[in-house]
Amino acid sequence: SSSSSGGENGSSSEASSSGGPAEGLLFADGDVVGLGVTDIRVVDGKIHALGQLQASPGDTVIDLGGRWVAPAFIDSHVHLVYAPAGAEFVARGVAGAVALAAPVAIFGVDMDPLRVLATGPMVTAQLGYPTQSWGADGYGIECADAAAAVAAVDQLARLGAAAIKLPVTGAPQLADDALAAAAARAHALGLPVVSHALSDDEARRAALAGADILAHTPTEALGKATIAAWSGRAVISTLRAFGGSATTVNNLKALRAAGVTVLYGTDFGNTMTPGIDGGELALLLQAGLTPQEILTAGTSAPAARWAGFAGALGAIAVGHDASFLVLATDPLADPTVMASAEAVYLRGVKVGP
Repeated sequence: SSSSSGGENGSSSEASSSGGPAEGLLFADGDVVGLGVTDIRVVDGKIHALGQLQASPGDTVIDLGGRWVAPAFIDSHVHLVYAPAGAEFVARGVAGAVALAAPVAIFGVDMDPLRVLATGPMVTAQLGYPTQSWGADGYGIECADAAAAVAAVDQLARLGAAAIKLPVTGAPQLADDALAAAAARAHALGLPVVSHALSDDEARRAALAGADILAHTPTEALGKATIAAWSGRAVISTLRAFGGSATTVNNLKALRAAGVTVLYGTDFGNTMTPGIDGGELALLLQAGLTPQEILTAGTSAPAARWAGFAGALGAIAVGHDASFLVLATDPLADPTVMASAEAVYLRGVKVGP
């Protein structure tokens, strides 16, 4: 992880040093999605209790007035070194993000209070994508063969990579044996494999190599065999990133119907809307996701998929970060409201809008 919870809001505390109840925050009368009207008690940035609660001595009470409350989002595809906007992300409802391709320097960057997981550079071929275009400045590790690709995976794992990103795209590209060897090494080290693959052939090759997550919804029509190959794996939506075409939206429909987990992601840096992107949410609706499935794609699904967020983000639950959105209307009626929260709290601190 390139960002820890650090600071005074980073750990949970059951009691003060005097032995009495710790002073905290009581968010009163919020309509929490999935829980109904409830109070949220926060101590040291963590959710301490949920239910019909009484304020403890010293608590600060924040009356939510029956407004809706939903977990803050996780964006599973960003480029925050390429386009720095961490403060804007948190102010507009994103508590966690996955940096899918950045120079190795990202492993020393703290973007607190945004929790960021990073892959580091893509493991790619000599002169391969993206080293000759937008990623010329350290966004790829160029590898001649399978042994070099495995060595690159080992290097990134030592640096703290949360996943390994393998592009399967236009020539020059890694051979199938190198892709498979890199994926196998990543899995042996406990790391998921994300693949940039936009055509049917590329997505099929990525699946055969052992990739776990598509970095984008492919933009060229997918065949039945490719869709079936991805069943049980995951796809990051990024529908707006390539124009939100009918083909891309239909691919996501087909992948979802085949049992592929959908993760909300924007490819920020390619797109330029920091925070929860209402346009992406609208396209997810077009792709047939229900409002609950859209909320899941931005919260509990990525928290389950990315180990670095487990137990901290993705749900309003005791022990989790007090990171949530306060909304004027019900997100299960109109999920696009999550892009315009009335208030955003990260670890109990109001950060936006």
